[in-house]
Amino acid sequence: MAQGTVQVTHTGTSRWRRRTGEYASLAAALEAAAEGDVLTVAPGTYRENLVVQRSVTLRGPEGSPGSVRIAPLDGVPLTVRASAIVQDLHVEGQDSAAPALLVEDGTPELTDLRIVTRSASGIEVRGGARPTVRRCTVDNPAGIGIAVLDGGGGVFEECEVVSAGQAGVAVRAGGRPRLERCRIHHASGVGLSATGENSSLEAVGCEVYETRGSGVQITARATAHLTDCDVHRTAADGVTLDTDAVLTLADCRIHDIPENAVDLRSRSVLTLTRTTVRQFGRNGLSVWDPGTRVDANQCEIFDSTGDYPAVWVSDGATVVLDSCRVHDVPDALFVLDRGSRADVVDSDISQVRNTAVSVSDGATAQLDDCRIRDAATGAWFRDHGSGGTLNNCTVDATQTGVIVTKGADPTIERCTVDSPAEAGFYVSAGGRGTFQGCRVTGSGGYGFHVIDGCRTTLKKCRTERCARGGYEFADAGPDAGPGTGPVVEDCTSDESGLKQPTAHETAVETASQATSVLGAIPGQRTAEQAPPITAPEPEKESRTSKAVLGELDGLVGLDSVKREVRSLIDMIEVGRRRQQAGLKAASVKRHLVFTGSPGTGKTTVARLYGEILASLGVLEKGHLVEVSRVDLVGEHIGSTAIRTQEAFDKARGGVLFIDEAYALSPEDSGRDFGKEAIDTLVKLMEDHRDAVVVIVAGYTAEMERFLSVNPGVASRFSRTITFSDYNAEELLRIVEQQAEEHEYRLAEGASEGLTKYFTAIPKGAAFGNGRTARQTFEAMVERHASRVAQVEEPSTDDLTLLYADDLPELP
Repeated sequence: MAQGTVQVTHTGTSRWRRRTGEYASLAAALEAAAEGDVLTVAPGTYRENLVVQRSVTLRGPEGSPGSVRIAPLDGVPLTVRASAIVQDLHVEGQDSAAPALLVEDGTPELTDLRIVTRSASGIEVRGGARPTVRRCTVDNPAGIGIAVLDGGGGVFEECEVVSAGQAGVAVRAGGRPRLERCRIHHASGVGLSATGENSSLEAVGCEVYETRGSGVQITARATAHLTDCDVHRTAADGVTLDTDAVLTLADCRIHDIPENAVDLRSRSVLTLTRTTVRQFGRNGLSVWDPGTRVDANQCEIFDSTGDYPAVWVSDGATVVLDSCRVHDVPDALFVLDRGSRADVVDSDISQVRNTAVSVSDGATAQLDDCRIRDAATGAWFRDHGSGGTLNNCTVDATQTGVIVTKGADPTIERCTVDSPAEAGFYVSAGGRGTFQGCRVTGSGGYGFHVIDGCRTTLKKCRTERCARGGYEFADAGPDAGPGTGPVVEDCTSDESGLKQPTAHETAVETASQATSVLGAIPGQRTAEQAPPITAPEPEKESRTSKAVLGELDGLVGLDSVKREVRSLIDMIEVGRRRQQAGLKAASVKRHLVFTGSPGTGKTTVARLYGEILASLGVLEKGHLVEVSRVDLVGEHIGSTAIRTQEAFDKARGGVLFIDEAYALSPEDSGRDFGKEAIDTLVKLMEDHRDAVVVIVAGYTAEMERFLSVNPGVASRFSRTITFSDYNAEELLRIVEQQAEEHEYRLAEGASEGLTKYFTAIPKGAAFGNGRTARQTFEAMVERHASRVAQVEEPSTDDLTLLYADDLPELP
């Protein structure tokens, strides 16, 4: 039968109906049309609910796109149930419970449709329908842009969802669409969503952006495959997978994400190939839960905008990185929790502000043929149960190449650390590890630095051009038991002499007696070994305890503080003498708590306390290292322990003074990293009891709370010394001392003026005690200078006398 043509006019009044002619309504024309007919619709607005049930062509007039509006007051404006062709129509819906365009069956072709609606969905495909949708636009701020469900499918080519009140594209209940060169943006929910078993989404050359939810969300056993797609500028995560979801990303780009670029959980599986992840605010890859897995090949993760690790693996998840690059990030790879694992092969990790690879809480990491460069720490195996293997890797231009602590036990084979600023390999606090065939060159510190009597195994290792020495085995302490210290076999160095382990460290030498730098019995030197030559350091002039106590007594006020310090010093001194006489000495804890307001002399007394202990031989140096929360607490997991360890190391042989220590344990701490600093500090105080004296200081009430909520800290301190505020007379004496030191004098009436001034000055939070007295003196000197500068030939009195009129205004 020949194809017929039906002309439909919006205002037509003809009652003569035939297959070729004019019809007053679209419904009437569709009823009259036969298979293969073409319905050309005249411009206008049609308040009809159309149902296309035959394979016809329904189109607007040529050259007038958008001139035909299908806009009923309720219900579904356009339903397609056949392999029809629909093109050049403008569809509007108002029913929040119904779609604007419903495709229920057949393989229709829908082209150049513009759907502007406030419906449940803009386009809905269900059942056995398999439409081809080309160059269609959906604007639906009230619901879903495109919904494919109940086994529906089809191909969407060059379509655009310009707004959606929910998901841009939603696939569920077995839907299986394919999207090609589509754009989905300005969705209030996720951009692309697939959920439910047998649901599948394929997207090629698509772009998803400006979504309030995730860009792509795959959940509940759904699968998806994205190729050559861009996901960017989302308000939430870029890509999320949950509950047995499966996603493949090939040649995709995920960028400008404020949260996690990719987050997956609950046994989900992600495969990435040649995909880039950049400019993310939290993790580039965030991988959680047993059975969850990421396989990334030839991918690049870089340019983090936040303070979180680029790749986070926890709670038993697995990540495999093969031929990948991770760079310009705060931390590169964090693997934590028992059962979690990372396998990294032939990959580059560089430009890392903190730690390139961190393994903790029983996790495992294996790196083969990898290159780590420009990081604070190359790899850090943190604690008991944490381990793995570094095989044939290079670590270049780091502060420390590899750190092993707290019972971690990795295997490091055939790895090279080049030009570390500090140690090539550093083992402490009960760390173990086996180092075989490893090499350190150009270290600014030691090649291998093993402290605390750690039972580390070194085999066939070599060091070259290490500034402080190839190998250092530090004292494990007098309490070290038998069998502590490293096991060393066939290790060499280019040094002429090597510091051997001391008797306390007892490095265990194997039967091999090859001519290596560790070939001698630990604790002894062979005749051929010359002792290392080091330039003598200039000795700091030390004072006697009497001289330092004299300075303490010379401080203004602080009578109760002086009594407390003298009592403590007397206990320490008598205990030392009893030991010398062969008698038992009472155990005296030397760590102190200083409470009081700022400016009451806490730092000064701490410095003098260190000097006194050094003069008594209790401390090696007696120097003071002053820190606060900002010096100890990092902004991400792991950095806090490093900072705290560094501060403690700087204070070895002296006093570590922690000002405002209560800030380490804020009342609303939550996941605050201050607790990590406290835990690290307590462990260091326990492990190195005689190496450092720790003084914590702060306001009285806050310090009482700090000690009450941290009993492990409180038990390490012997006593609390309270520094009272200065009274007016004591503040006057501080000003008098300042004047004498700087060759000024107080004129008649100035002392009385100062006393009145200090009595009247507000004693609120801004009051600085001794600091306020010094600031007052400085203000008087400044006003004095302004006054005397006007005198042409000032006398000595003019140049030295400070008057009551030089006092500043009360704050």
